[in-house]
Amino acid sequence: MKKQRLVVLVGIAAVAIGSVSISGCSSGQAATATTAATPGVTQGGTVDSAASSPTGAAASTQGSERVLPVAKNPIVNTSTKKGLEIASAMVENNVDPATKKDIADRLQITLKNTSGETLSDLEVYYEMKDTKTQKTEGYYQKLTGFSLAPGAEGTVFFDNQGGAGHYPENTFSLYRTSANEVDFSIVVSAAGYAPALGQAVKAVGTGENPGE
Repeated sequence: MKKQRLVVLVGIAAVAIGSVSISGCSSGQAATATTAATPGVTQGGTVDSAASSPTGAAASTQGSERVLPVAKNPIVNTSTKKGLEIASAMVENNVDPATKKDIADRLQITLKNTSGETLSDLEVYYEMKDTKTQKTEGYYQKLTGFSLAPGAEGTVFFDNQGGAGHYPENTFSLYRTSANEVDFSIVVSAAGYAPALGQAVKAVGTGENPGE
């Protein structure tokens, strides 16, 4: 009798443990689904909702930030006063301007302040276009924490890395997923000065070759 009761108790304990494990998995799945569906905000103020994505691109997450395409360029700047320039823009074969060493491909913009005052509160809008499918995606970002002294140059990187001058990107964008050529059109704005314009091109193919 004792042996039978012991087997029954062990069986009950096993069922209880199995129930907890299953419940834990189910809870984890529900939490993941809830997190993915919860609206968030990027540094640039882009609302993370499916409605804001004209192409249905997936979101890329860096911490609590989410990066999704915006329906149109939100920058409103009609100034014609010169003072901000895009010295260079690249999305492949990148070189760090500080170390002069090759770095992984990313959107990289070097800005130059030709005005007589410090420029801050900059904002950027960049649009990428798959030249084969004609699909487009546009992204907006406030360059929080970035400023340029008179006559200075500075570089910003969109790479999901931390530190000054680094900002989030969507790793599921056309740039990161298309094997076709992707053209970039870039607008950078500073209050009181004409927007700076730039271009960059990702060639056909995906990934990087060693040494690039």
